[in-house]
Amino acid sequence: MFRVGSFVIVGAMSAGLLAGCGGEKAPAAGEGKMPLSISLMQVGDVPAKENAIEKKIEEYTNTDVNVQWIPQSAFDDKVNVMVASGEMPTIMRVNYVPTTFNAAKTGLFWELGPYLKDYKNLSAQSEAHFNNIKIEGKIYGIPNFRDIGRTAIVYRKDWFDKLKLDIPKNLDDWYEVMRSVRKDDPDGNGKEDTYGALLFKKYNEGVSSPLTRIAVSIGGVNKWGVDDAGKLTPEFLTPEYVDTMKLFKRLFNEGLINSDFPALDPSDADKKMDSGLVAMKLNGVAQNGKSSQQRLTPNAPDGVIDVAPFQGPDGIRIAGEPGNYGMLVIPKASVTDEAQLKKVLTFLDQLMDEELSTLQLRGLLDVHYSKTADGKTELKDFDAYQREVKPYRDNLLSVEGYNVPELVDVPIGMKGTKMARENEQYAIANPALTLSSVIYTERGQELDQMIWDAQTKYIMGKIDDAGWEQEVANWRKAGGDQLITELEASYKELNGK
Repeated sequence: MFRVGSFVIVGAMSAGLLAGCGGEKAPAAGEGKMPLSISLMQVGDVPAKENAIEKKIEEYTNTDVNVQWIPQSAFDDKVNVMVASGEMPTIMRVNYVPTTFNAAKTGLFWELGPYLKDYKNLSAQSEAHFNNIKIEGKIYGIPNFRDIGRTAIVYRKDWFDKLKLDIPKNLDDWYEVMRSVRKDDPDGNGKEDTYGALLFKKYNEGVSSPLTRIAVSIGGVNKWGVDDAGKLTPEFLTPEYVDTMKLFKRLFNEGLINSDFPALDPSDADKKMDSGLVAMKLNGVAQNGKSSQQRLTPNAPDGVIDVAPFQGPDGIRIAGEPGNYGMLVIPKASVTDEAQLKKVLTFLDQLMDEELSTLQLRGLLDVHYSKTADGKTELKDFDAYQREVKPYRDNLLSVEGYNVPELVDVPIGMKGTKMARENEQYAIANPALTLSSVIYTERGQELDQMIWDAQTKYIMGKIDDAGWEQEVANWRKAGGDQLITELEASYKELNGK
């Protein structure tokens, strides 16, 4: 699903809230230690108050940090309540969803774009990261950075070697890999119990959709395509995507993919790969290789995991990810003037200085990591790192490879990190990612679901080519054509064509 802004104003977010006394106020410029309230998404257990990581951040930035951890399952709902009430912290982690668009456009968050050039670390990051969080062409937050080019195939190299298979480069290759792993007994147990890859429920949603990734690799678009005249086309109306659907229809018909995919949870699909039954994870990222190997080894001691980018006839070609996991915004209810804003931006910029980048990405020296003789770093206590450091790494601001000593890791770990960083050059962007549409705000889920359901019926053989064409016609009539028109108008407004 792509992301679009909305023109609908939530009633509770009236302009009157701008004058409201939202969360904790930032101090006036020139005062002493700055109190900072920050709302973040809970990752694992909630870190203890005044823990060593927070203390280090406070010492370096001369702040008094108070973090509110919001459970992931309730995150968007809690953010909605905070925004509607005007009771917001100094810094607020938000997802890129309609509530965020509405709040930004009604003036609840500071527009940060004009200030970024004055902060050395923030301005040093790829412009694409900021383009992908724009709302009507403006930047209202700092991305919770992720690699744009991290899309990858995580696969069983030992099986590929045994069956003399290569990474697929066209749809015929994909068919042969799926057929061979299913039929040619790569685990040598004499049973037909292995799969090349599994589909799972919501397989066609979001940035991890295997169908999108394969279609892009052979020359297709990433969710939406745009031509030189500014005409937009959804992926499911392009030949590359339709051909990919036809491939999966054939695989399903021949028993080469799992028949339970409409009900299979992605985590259960991962467990089947961990247990040694599946050759490829198609919704993964390059950094998944190390953890996949660790989970596979107890079940298949001779199994070897590797990672590779999606590629096609023209070489590496991957579906670019948005490059963020939400963003950090600064509410005007808590930060009431420009002097305060600049102090908060200084804090955010300091998070990406070497000392705090190392803290977020490695932890505490001699506790979570150690230094090598040549100045690199090694994780010392990975379990403690996951508990005590990861919550901050996943929520604040850091970029692997920027202002942090290199991590010495097992080869598959280092390969994945390098691949994710270097493959941004091969990433195909989604041109509709930041466009606005009234109908999508009002009925986007309904329109998406119509197509997702039709795709599943087509793959399972419940409808044929004519049935698929009819489903597309129904989508157009139900609002799809209006959606395309509105997105094209938004694209023209932002791009001048």
